[in-house]
Amino acid sequence: MINHSESLPNWLAHRAAVLPDQLALLAAGRRWSFAALDRWATGMARGLLALGVARGDRVALLLRNSPEFVALAHAAPRASLTLVPLNTRLAAPELAWQIADAGARLLIHDSDTAALAAAALRQLTDDRSVAAVDVARLPDAPAHAIELRGSIDLDQIYTIMYTSGTTGRPKGAQLTYGNYWWSAVGSALNLGSHIDDRWLAVLPLFHVGGLSILVRSVVYGIPAVVHPSFDPATANRAIDEDGITIVSVVSAMLQRMLEERGARPYPAALRCVLLGGGPAPQPLLEACAARGVPVVQTYGLTETASQVATLAPADALRKLGSAGQPLLPTELRIAGAGDVGEILVRGPTVMRGYINRPEETAQTLRDGWLHTGDLGYLDGEGYLYVVSRRHDLIISGGENIYPAEVESVLLSHPAVEEAVVVGVPDPRWGQVPAAAVKLRPDARVGEAELIDFCRQHLAGYKVPRLVRFLATLPRNATGKLLRDEIKSALATQ
Repeated sequence: MINHSESLPNWLAHRAAVLPDQLALLAAGRRWSFAALDRWATGMARGLLALGVARGDRVALLLRNSPEFVALAHAAPRASLTLVPLNTRLAAPELAWQIADAGARLLIHDSDTAALAAAALRQLTDDRSVAAVDVARLPDAPAHAIELRGSIDLDQIYTIMYTSGTTGRPKGAQLTYGNYWWSAVGSALNLGSHIDDRWLAVLPLFHVGGLSILVRSVVYGIPAVVHPSFDPATANRAIDEDGITIVSVVSAMLQRMLEERGARPYPAALRCVLLGGGPAPQPLLEACAARGVPVVQTYGLTETASQVATLAPADALRKLGSAGQPLLPTELRIAGAGDVGEILVRGPTVMRGYINRPEETAQTLRDGWLHTGDLGYLDGEGYLYVVSRRHDLIISGGENIYPAEVESVLLSHPAVEEAVVVGVPDPRWGQVPAAAVKLRPDARVGEAELIDFCRQHLAGYKVPRLVRFLATLPRNATGKLLRDEIKSALATQ
């Protein structure tokens, strides 16, 4: 059993001491060495404490990918604060709920998210005051005025990452510094760590897959190249011009990169394209293999600080379609009597639990194992193949959408008696949500009105693309909704 209660020297401060002039961050057309990034993060840590937050407090971030986000990610351990990264695509009521659930004391936004931050704070219903500050206006504090922490306690909660819940409310996964540390170690042991590596971050930093890149860059002593958002042409150009060796994407991103790239080959320096966000379409993997794109599938969860298993580059062609083997020191097994069963995970990357969710934590963490709810199987050599990312889960462009959350909004409309949301195929996003609705007797409402109603309460990617009205929703003999039958019917619309 690995001891999580150990402490390490602050990893950014360590890199600043041993590699002060080496490139640490390339973003927004600017460059920071490890020493410069360390000075910036240290100043931000003092600025946060000068605002009145106390060590151990939770600070919510409503920020787009930016150098400031990177600096705040490294300021948190200096100030002993817990970060609550918020999805900038959420609607104000969704953000307000997460801010309240996490018990955040401070909300940091940027100029692009200022209006959304203000709207979210207006939605708060409790009496607790949450201050808001623009990241560009964090105060300066004299170096001698505020003492900062020089080590990192691996057992301390680093982030609360919200992941969609099957009950219609998201769950905040509490991830420790140790979770991120061991995730970085496991990934390096699998992919190797080269002195000339550069990791391209085009995933949102408010997702665990994006934030984990920032941790790995300082643990490995390599630059993170952070883009404000994903654009296939810009990503491809960075690979050509910025010396990118590793990039993390989801299937929809990679497909768009290949389409934009055309017949031009990728440079030999690109040694790994990590592909996550759900089972990859076989035609995409075959297209990458035919073009020599070094793609390797990975399987991970918010609850495990990103990767659980990742295909080794040497096995990319031999095990096409596999998510690889578990990363040391993570353990993985398949529960169930047949070949396909639930994927269970154990090890030091597994979260502490869900904040304010003791029952769901107890259901998910049982007998030392994380019960993922995902289905998969292991081949004879112990390679994982993921069959389904939770049966009802919709993955649209790498974003997780749980039907229950969308259904709860539809059911709040006075005209709706029953609603079922499923994922239907989409050539660009992989899947998009679609709804089958049964109206109350004598009620009248149109498709456009229901879609607009959802748009007022949900992030845009969660809004159903189509709504079909049915007199009855199909059920089996026990009354359970036949989601697969509904999905087949909606997919043909």
